[in-house]
Amino acid sequence: MKILIIRFSSIGDIVLTTPVIRAIKKKYPSAELHYLIKNNYLPVIQHNPYIHKIFTYSGTLKWLLLELRKEKYDYLIDLQNNFLSQYISFRLNIKCFHVNKINIRKWLMVNFKINFLPDKHLVERYFDTLKILNVYPDMDGLDYFISEQEQVKHDLLPDEFRNGFATFAIGGAHFTKKLPPEKIAEFAGSLSFPVLFLGSEEDRKQADLAMEIIFQKKNKNEIKVSRNFYNGCGIFSLNQSADLIKQSNFILTHDTGMMHIAAAFKKKVITFWGNTTPEFGMYPYKTSFLAIENNSLPCRPCTKIGYKKCPVGHFKCMTELRVNSAEIDRFIRPPA
Repeated sequence: MKILIIRFSSIGDIVLTTPVIRAIKKKYPSAELHYLIKNNYLPVIQHNPYIHKIFTYSGTLKWLLLELRKEKYDYLIDLQNNFLSQYISFRLNIKCFHVNKINIRKWLMVNFKINFLPDKHLVERYFDTLKILNVYPDMDGLDYFISEQEQVKHDLLPDEFRNGFATFAIGGAHFTKKLPPEKIAEFAGSLSFPVLFLGSEEDRKQADLAMEIIFQKKNKNEIKVSRNFYNGCGIFSLNQSADLIKQSNFILTHDTGMMHIAAAFKKKVITFWGNTTPEFGMYPYKTSFLAIENNSLPCRPCTKIGYKKCPVGHFKCMTELRVNSAEIDRFIRPPA
């Protein structure tokens, strides 16, 4: 049996397909699994041992379709279900299973705050797509595989991080999913752990601003305080960042791909929700998490994806989030 799985993007959505990959391989050990993904997301599944072959899409369909036809697939599992994936499935002319994206229900929630959303994680909706193949979740959570070459040595971080640290993934594809620097500083500064900030080069300035606010409050001239915070934004690759999350004690993160990578490593996850909501079914899967969100706003959720700026102008979904140190301490404290 030869199966093609399609999920083009993004980081988190791709990580959420990993239980499907593993479960198919467990159910059909001799099956050959291929995966189609956008080229820039290749590192997310590059080292997955259950995948036999990976095809990447970078904007050209003609040659891609020729290569896919050569494989003579038995089934296509479309976990993207957009125009492009449907077009590819049509052109391949094979038996296809498409995930239900429940877009009408999401639209009702966003536009009218009518909640007909299923009490079901996206991973479980992925598996609904596979019922005809008798493939079901094994309850082992998510997978994320890192090569030995991409593992980060401990001596790249300050000595203060050797006895444990927290990661704070401050990045995100959309402004309305991200805490402002003042709030990043408020939450990071309340922790009793050293904090490693992770993100892209674009996030580096935000981390610098947050650290400056922390130092001003704690006493900027204390070197010991400054060495408890490290700006890793733009320094580490995606998989190096994943390895650092794996090494950390717990993570603070927005509703982004890093949240799902942390869940794959069974880390405790503190999540900050702005324009989106866990009710969409994209919360951390099969790991402990603490959702911090402003449930008093009638405008949430204002989108299922994100905006470049707050559509109503106040951005209270992020700016009015409050630190509850006692709640956070209880959550991150190791079990007795």
